[in-house]
Amino acid sequence: MPVVDLEVVMHRLHVDSMFVPIKQRKRTFSNEKNMAIRVEVGALLKAQAIRELQFSEWIANVVLVKKVNKKWRICTDFTCLNKACPKDFYPLPCLGRLVDGNTGHEVFQKMKRKQPSSQSMVCFVGTLCPSD
Repeated sequence: MPVVDLEVVMHRLHVDSMFVPIKQRKRTFSNEKNMAIRVEVGALLKAQAIRELQFSEWIANVVLVKKVNKKWRICTDFTCLNKACPKDFYPLPCLGRLVDGNTGHEVFQKMKRKQPSSQSMVCFVGTLCPSD
């Protein structure tokens, strides 16, 4: 995994101070799902995309979703954290307006939807977070 300057990519959440940190109870999974979690977490640890934490205020469970190719996609259940974070003051722009505004121009970039976005997770393997 390429090294990126943390000054460029570091993201901090603005959590409302009125909310108490929540640690979700650990979910139990079948052996097949546990194996998929172990493989994915192992790959992320090896790539140094995540690291293990000893103590964390917020703990969120992983959610496994079956992909079209019958493999598992690992996501994170951030419902409790989402409630504690205020809404963005600047909502995403309307995609139709962006496309209409770019018509007639010579340079246009296409976004690939098939590429999964970077996702963080916490699971039975340990408490994990994005690596520094």
